[in-house]
Amino acid sequence: MAKKKQGHQAGSSKPKPSKIENSLYEKELFRLQLELVKLQEWIKHKGLKVVVIFEGRDAAGKGGVIKRISQHLNPRICRVVALPAPTEREKTQWYFQRYVPHLPAAGEMLLFDRSWYNRAGVEQVMGFCTDEEHQEFLRSCPEFERMLVRSGIILLKYWFSVSDDEQERRFQSRIGEPHKRWKLSPMDLESRSRWVEYSKAKDAMFAHTDIKQAPWYAVKSDIKKHARLNCISHLLSMIPYEDLTPEAIKLPKRKDSSGYIRPPITDQTFVPETYP
Repeated sequence: MAKKKQGHQAGSSKPKPSKIENSLYEKELFRLQLELVKLQEWIKHKGLKVVVIFEGRDAAGKGGVIKRISQHLNPRICRVVALPAPTEREKTQWYFQRYVPHLPAAGEMLLFDRSWYNRAGVEQVMGFCTDEEHQEFLRSCPEFERMLVRSGIILLKYWFSVSDDEQERRFQSRIGEPHKRWKLSPMDLESRSRWVEYSKAKDAMFAHTDIKQAPWYAVKSDIKKHARLNCISHLLSMIPYEDLTPEAIKLPKRKDSSGYIRPPITDQTFVPETYP
């Protein structure tokens, strides 16, 4: 009897492509993060206003990419916004109203960990908005985004695409690892049973909001490391920038402190040395 091939289950689709080596991944990630620092300085120097939207299914890898982008950047220049569920008051506002205050001023880059597209996805699928509200969003969102672009905002939109099997694997991983369980909300679990509904909602969203002024860019995210490198590389390619790295810094010498008398060390309260 012939043996089953190792590496993937019998009857499954083609095996996954090989993952990038860790050493190469770390090298490339550091190189790209250095370029992000250069981009940050260019954004500050030129007074650019940048908005980057990250959307996709639960466990698609959005958070990991956002973390790598912002890791070495100045939080005063590069801000991450992940809004909670709307309050009762916010539910009565114009839909886009609670997002507008977070938009960047000159010299800032904003990373939206989910955005106004909640209405096109979770709100529509889970019944948190009416069909009329959903249809109005599909009509008004393109105009809203064209208005942002006309105002001078650079708007980039990324959709992280993960397969059903890979999402299931990541959900199981989160269940089995205590430090990751907080990532699984009741909403995430409910979404697993509505895969097709989310797919249809995403298709409708793309059909209405994949506009010339602000197109969607899909990121294949079954392999997280590839998704991170590909997304960051693309982001860098979308905003022309120059290297404004300053000359090497020389630290000044300390002034003479011979006249300074340090207070008694017993006057201070120290953290216990649990790890001496």
